[in-house]
Amino acid sequence: MNTQLNIKQRNAVLISMTDLIEENREVILAANKTDLNSYSGDDISMRDRLKVDHGKIDGMLLSLRQLAAEPDPLGIERFATTHENGMTISNKTAPFGTILIIYESRPDVTIEAAGIAFKSGNKILLKGGKESLNSNLVLVGLWHRALQEHNCATDWVTYLQFDRTQTQAFLEKPSQKLDLIVPRGGEKLIAFVKQHATCPVIVSGRGNNFVYVAAEADLQMALDVIINAKATKISACNALDKVLIARDLPRKQEFLQLLVQQLKKHEVTILTDHKLKGLEGTTEMENESVWHEEFLDYKMVIGQVPDVNEAIALINTYSGGHSAAIITANNETAANFMNNVDCAAVYHNASTRFTDGGQFGLGGELAISTDKLHQRGPIGLQHLVTNKWYVKGNGQTR
Repeated sequence: MNTQLNIKQRNAVLISMTDLIEENREVILAANKTDLNSYSGDDISMRDRLKVDHGKIDGMLLSLRQLAAEPDPLGIERFATTHENGMTISNKTAPFGTILIIYESRPDVTIEAAGIAFKSGNKILLKGGKESLNSNLVLVGLWHRALQEHNCATDWVTYLQFDRTQTQAFLEKPSQKLDLIVPRGGEKLIAFVKQHATCPVIVSGRGNNFVYVAAEADLQMALDVIINAKATKISACNALDKVLIARDLPRKQEFLQLLVQQLKKHEVTILTDHKLKGLEGTTEMENESVWHEEFLDYKMVIGQVPDVNEAIALINTYSGGHSAAIITANNETAANFMNNVDCAAVYHNASTRFTDGGQFGLGGELAISTDKLHQRGPIGLQHLVTNKWYVKGNGQTR
């Protein structure tokens, strides 16, 4: 029995999904409004991720169209050789099998991440948070309609309405085949999944991203990058949390005053380390543990370091391994920083907000991995595959 869908079937389902989402915009928005009205928490990043508007729907549609246009990631030959005994040996990409995506508050994951996993030939299990249940059920219903239109079983996309106890039991002893788990959410969710899972987990980890303003930085560029990275979307894992300033930065005090003024316009609360204590408009952070925090809020730390090597050491000690940037006109300093900072994405003179599968040309992302196996950074279509060896002989024995 052939358990795989061919590329024509997969693409046809994706195209049908774009039509169904477009036709059901108001239904999706109404379901999301119910979720938003029911959300009583005070986590502003959670609310931001939960909200679906026409812009987010446009993003879902773009992601599906791009996925449908991408070549098949399966069956790509990565290696081939002929054994001295005449056997041909090749290695080709293959689907994982069944992938569980467990996530909080983001209905767009139900489309974009599931779409990447589906295009890669995998069956999808979705476990969304209770705060986005109505939105997710509408979107999964559209997946089922798209699958049925092309005579595909609806269990290619399954939504698990589990509470925490049921989820833990499923992770520890899955009631069906499960090959890979991708948690999308905060540190508590990731820790919960890693503690209980019995199959491989791709950790879409925390941000806690840094920008280092080196002595030879263009100060206007530094201001522009910091404001963009911090203030455009505080709920994003690629948003900025920490700024490090070179001790010998020219016009340092002027720059710091301008930076504080700009951040205050965006209602950002600013903490400093003890070296910048007393900077007007800021508060000294209470203890060193703040360096570890990912804020996902209008909150930021500004600290000072003597040089690029101290910046690298501090980032490697405290960051989440996600993204870090250096602002400098000195290419040698930038190369030192980029080669030695231990993050999935490193930047020279650009905002950390670009760490994103769509921005990196991957046509969307399943997650942004801060693990080093099997893929680091944005995980796109071409990364959501495993491999398989094909050996052809005519009776060879060893």
